[in-house]
Amino acid sequence: MTASSDNKKISKKIDELKAGVDWFYSDEFQLDEAADRYKKLNSLAQEIEKDLNELKNEITVIDKDFSK
Repeated sequence: MTASSDNKKISKKIDELKAGVDWFYSDEFQLDEAADRYKKLNSLAQEIEKDLNELKNEITVIDKDFSK
């Protein structure tokens, strides 16, 4: 997978996270669903963080290759 497709994948996840957070502020909010949605969004946020760290590591490796 290329860095460009990784960025699109991460961007899609971030958009999903934003939409999920927006639900908490919407008229559709229901207290009985909040805990489950929070857990799913927390998991998604951790996944995004992992993806970003992997991308950062890839960029660091590429940067080292070019600085030789």
